[in-house]
Amino acid sequence: MSCTRPKLMFPIANKTLLDWIVENLAKEGVTKVVLAVNYMADALEREFGSSKYGVEIIYSREKKPLGTGGPIKKAENLLREDNASFLVLNGDIISAISYSELYRTHQNFGGTGTIALHEVEDPTRFGVVELNEHRISRFVEKPRREEAPSNLVNAGVYVLDQSIFDVIPPETKVSIEREVFPTLVARRSLYGYQFQGLWIDTGKPSDYFLANRSILDRIAGTTPLVDEGTSVSTKAKIIPPSIIGASVSVAEDACIGPYASIGDNVTIGKGCRVEDTIVFPRAWIENYTSITGGIIGEGAIIGRWVKVEEGCIVGDHVVINDNVTLTKNVKICHSKEVSESVLQPTTIM
Repeated sequence: MSCTRPKLMFPIANKTLLDWIVENLAKEGVTKVVLAVNYMADALEREFGSSKYGVEIIYSREKKPLGTGGPIKKAENLLREDNASFLVLNGDIISAISYSELYRTHQNFGGTGTIALHEVEDPTRFGVVELNEHRISRFVEKPRREEAPSNLVNAGVYVLDQSIFDVIPPETKVSIEREVFPTLVARRSLYGYQFQGLWIDTGKPSDYFLANRSILDRIAGTTPLVDEGTSVSTKAKIIPPSIIGASVSVAEDACIGPYASIGDNVTIGKGCRVEDTIVFPRAWIENYTSITGGIIGEGAIIGRWVKVEEGCIVGDHVVINDNVTLTKNVKICHSKEVSESVLQPTTIM
């Protein structure tokens, strides 16, 4: 969304997607994670290191993108060490699934794979299944509405048996959804595990906002969370649910929230209004600026009397000059400077 940043490094309620995933895995007893990386691999490794939350992180680097199935084969030697079934997670999912219950269920089924399934209103964006008892009898990737066999979709979390390595060719770009899962269906070896509760695919900006709101409701529903070293004027107002990072400065008459996530080292000027917005670290927002439903990238500078409307994405290190209005759904890629108002939805690259 900031044009240069991997999804795993996008913050939700001031923690990256990968932080939320690894922390939740750690709570359920996972001790090792193999992270398939290609784009900005060095940045990811610098950010997360070799362990976090007590979980060892091992990086499996792809020289070229291998799709959603190829990285599993690429990491075969690492995943065979324990000679056991293993979890596979998409990196853009926020959910309340019990990983340990999914794993136990897979062991009971005894198949090659078990997919976590979630019911949605519109299944056309996802892989959709038809169930026969617990066995998946059909898997259709992103069907038209009239062709969807159900509203149960692949939730991006599954357990795979060691025999999966026999199905995926080496050093080849492979779609696990379009090539591997249909093969397992034909072998009657793919099962489904239905769960309810929180599940959000953050691939679209609207869903990214939804994930931020959902997490804020859980952790800051009644009292704003304000980190250490932050200076909030006594004449400013913070409306929950909101979270304010470390070393943030909020000037007088500013109003932050509800549903605002303000990253570390952000400066918010006098009289600003920041609502339903995600502000990445080290952004600077000048006096009397209003941002509603926006994403403000790392190190971005937003001038005085600027208005940023719903659905706008301002990339890392962008400069928005004074008195500029960005209408709904304007996207500005990193390091651009904007001196005039943009009154139609567009992308500035």
